[in-house]
Amino acid sequence: MKLGMYGLGRMGGNMAVRLARHGHEVVLLNRTRAVSDKIHAEAPKSSVVDNLEELVAALPSPKIIWVMLPSGDVTERAIETLGNMLSKGDIVIDGGNTCYKDDVRRAKILHAKGIHYVDVGTSGGVWGLERGYCMMYGGNQEAVDHIDPILESLAPGIGDIPRTKNRGSNLNPRAEKGYLHCGPAGSGHFVKMVHNGIEYGMMQAYAEGFDIMRMKGSDRLPEDQRFDLNMADIAEVWRRGSVIPSWLLDLCADALAVDGDLSKFQGDVADTGEGRWTIEAAIEEAVPAPVITAALFTRFRSRSGNTYAEKMLSAMRFGFGGHVEKK
Repeated sequence: MKLGMYGLGRMGGNMAVRLARHGHEVVLLNRTRAVSDKIHAEAPKSSVVDNLEELVAALPSPKIIWVMLPSGDVTERAIETLGNMLSKGDIVIDGGNTCYKDDVRRAKILHAKGIHYVDVGTSGGVWGLERGYCMMYGGNQEAVDHIDPILESLAPGIGDIPRTKNRGSNLNPRAEKGYLHCGPAGSGHFVKMVHNGIEYGMMQAYAEGFDIMRMKGSDRLPEDQRFDLNMADIAEVWRRGSVIPSWLLDLCADALAVDGDLSKFQGDVADTGEGRWTIEAAIEEAVPAPVITAALFTRFRSRSGNTYAEKMLSAMRFGFGGHVEKK
């Protein structure tokens, strides 16, 4: 299929390359032309344009434009502009970290013009180029069916992850490949939002656990109660046969193998909005979410003084998303 990719950052650029490697024709647009040229060199069957007018003109109907920009005003302006340039039957995809309430509003505006809107919650970080992207998406059936070949190419596909023992033929085959139509517009980003809220809690649990173990060797304790524990070896042994393995633990192990003190990290842990939105949804629904809430508040506190636990959080964020601490 032929589509436009607007926004070629850490994830958008890799997604464009992955799509091109799977035979899709990708028209590339980025604010900085040098970035587009770099992706073009890595992506077979791609082409480069310099503005939205050229991007729209380069695509056949129905036109498919995937917007992969930071959430907020820049994405809002891009989709508003596209809504004035596209025609009935065209498809706008937002794959960034947008608040699902904005998706619902945008979809109504575009629907009035006959334009389809699909929101894709995308997880995979900087590793998605090789591993594939887990995607949770919302939109009307006609639109999501049309772009299914694109989504299937981006998804990890069926790998070595076994089905749960109680799931058989009733398992959605797309879910087994790593992508799922969750419902109407907004539902994809809603599910991804909760995914990120859970991620906050899991990361916090790992970070606190490693901090507890590290402090067991400190002079705060009587000498006969201290253990000199090797964090890298502990992370590695937990990866093998324990009940708490995960990709996040893999990232902990990688970071600790390089530097057990995590000295390159300060521990100033950012939050990109989805943890806050998850808690807001929990409040609206009167659902208790103490773990996710505490994890978010810990990130706030990290910016006024750091512990080893917060350095571990920074290490994991750098590992999966390439997130660099703000100085």
